[in-house]
Amino acid sequence: MSFVEKGPVLALREAVVARLAGDATLSGMLGGARLYDEPPRGITGVYAVLSDTRLRDWSTGSDHGHEQDFSIGVWAHEGGARSALKAVARIEALLHEAALVLDGHRLVNLRVTGSDTRRDERANRSRIVLRLRAVTEAVSN
Repeated sequence: MSFVEKGPVLALREAVVARLAGDATLSGMLGGARLYDEPPRGITGVYAVLSDTRLRDWSTGSDHGHEQDFSIGVWAHEGGARSALKAVARIEALLHEAALVLDGHRLVNLRVTGSDTRRDERANRSRIVLRLRAVTEAVSN
């Protein structure tokens, strides 16, 4: 097996961010390219956060692969739940079964597996979590 310079989580994350940040419709919904690993302090409006990832070996006898379950949370402050739901629908349209190009890996498949909507009364925010599953294979150099 050859050395892969970029792990599968980072490779997929970069491709997802590029796909989402490059979409003018989504950027309009978020008020810019507001997709974060961790949101800046004091942020308001609608924004998206790359959340937890669970990585599992998905290798075969001939290919080194991984299965990734990950999520994207879309947050909205008071009165923004509808806007957040629209942004989640756009993210789903952009990512479900997308053919993304990954650095050092090949995307076998990418699917949206579900979502959860929650209201945080203390913070006066809504959060929609979009869950996704991807299978990737390392590309031999």
